[in-house]
Amino acid sequence: MNFTDYLEESKEGKNVHLEHIEDEVLNRGVAGTRDSINFLRSLRDMLAGHAESKVNVTTKWDGAPAVFCGVNPENGKFFVGTKGVFAKNAKLNYTDKDIDNNHPAEGLNKKLKVALRYLPKLGIKGVLQGDMMFTKGDLKNETIDGTSYITFQPNTIVYAVPVDSKLAQMMSAAQIGIVFHTSYTGKALEDMKASFNIDINNLTTTKDVWFRDASFVDASGTATFTEQETKQITYILSDIGNLFRGINPVVLNRIATSDVIRTQIKTFNNSKVRAGEVITDTTKHVRELTRTIEDKLNKEIIAAKLDKTKQKRIAEKSELMRFYRNNATELKKIFDIQNGLVEAKSMIIKKLQQIRQVTGTFLKTDNGFKVTNAEGFVAVDKLQGNAVKLVDRLEFSQANFNAQKAWDK
Repeated sequence: MNFTDYLEESKEGKNVHLEHIEDEVLNRGVAGTRDSINFLRSLRDMLAGHAESKVNVTTKWDGAPAVFCGVNPENGKFFVGTKGVFAKNAKLNYTDKDIDNNHPAEGLNKKLKVALRYLPKLGIKGVLQGDMMFTKGDLKNETIDGTSYITFQPNTIVYAVPVDSKLAQMMSAAQIGIVFHTSYTGKALEDMKASFNIDINNLTTTKDVWFRDASFVDASGTATFTEQETKQITYILSDIGNLFRGINPVVLNRIATSDVIRTQIKTFNNSKVRAGEVITDTTKHVRELTRTIEDKLNKEIIAAKLDKTKQKRIAEKSELMRFYRNNATELKKIFDIQNGLVEAKSMIIKKLQQIRQVTGTFLKTDNGFKVTNAEGFVAVDKLQGNAVKLVDRLEFSQANFNAQKAWDK
C-alpha cells in the first residue's frame, strides 16, 4: 500500500490539521478516494485479527490549546507556542514577555506561561506537539452517578478520573497536563517534518507535569470483528469500490483543485453535521447544495456596489452554477462514496470504543453529565507516519461545533 499525504498541511509538512477520512474524497480527488478505501481496508484487516497490519491506532484526545514546545535548533533556546510557530513570521515564545506580545488573550496567555515554566523540566531535545489537557486550576472535584472524580474540561469533553486512583493523585500534584502526539525533526523550524510515530520514553519524569502520548492498546489483540462484521464491512468497501470505478475522475479532481468549489461543498456538508442531520437522500442533498450556493451567490451579486464588481460576480456565478447543474449525477456518486466511507468508519469506531479508556468521558449538559465516547481515534501508517482521524461526526463533531471551548472562556 502507498499511504500518501493524509495530513491537511502546509507546504513544509507541518501537522496543522487532521482531516476526516471521508473528506479526502473532496480534498484530493481520485488519489484521496483511492487512499481512503485502502486505509479502511487495512483497518478492517487489523480488526479482523491480522497482526501484521500496516496501521497503528492512537486515541484522539480532546485537548486545547494545541501546544508546540521544544528547542529551536537555530539558537538552542526552549520555546512554547501554538500553530503560529511554523508561520512565516513565527510566534516563538522564549519568555513571558514574548507571550504577552504574541498572545494577549487572557485564557491562552496564562496557559502558555504555565507551559513555558514547567515543560522545560521534561528535557525535550527536539520539538513536540501536544494537546494541553489542564493546568492546576482546571481540576475540579465532581460526583457523577455516586462516584467521586477529579474532572477537567479542556475543550468539549469532560474527562473524569476516580479521585482515589493513582492517576488522579498524579494529576492533582501536577501543574500542567499534556498529551503529546507529534514529533518534529529538522535543522530549522521551517524545514521540520512531522511524525506521528512518537517516542516519549526519553523524557524526564517530574511531578509538575503529567504527560503521556496518545498510544492506544493494539486493537488487533483486544478488539476484533466477528466473521459476520468482517463480511459486512467488506461488502461496504466493495460497494464503494464499484461506485469509485463508475465516477468521472475529471469531476472529482476539479473539486480537489478548486478551493472555491471544495470549500462550498465542505461548508454545506458541515452545516448538516452542526444540525445533526444524516445525509440519506443524496439526490436531495445535491439539490439543496445547488440551491444554497445559488442563493448565496445571488446575495453577493446584490451586495456589490460597483457595476464592475457585480459583473464579475455574475460571471463567477454562471461558471459555478454550470458546474453544479451539469454534474449533479457525479456529485450524487461522490456523496454516496462519502456515505459508504462513513458507514465503514463507524463500524471501526464502534469496535474501538468497546475498549475501556484511561479516563471516563462525559458531556456537560443543563441536566448534569452525560456519558459520551472519546473524541475519536487517529489511524497512523506505521511505515510513513501519516495519519487521518476517525471521528463520529454526528456525536462528537456536532458537539464540538456548538460548544464553547473551556480554555477560551
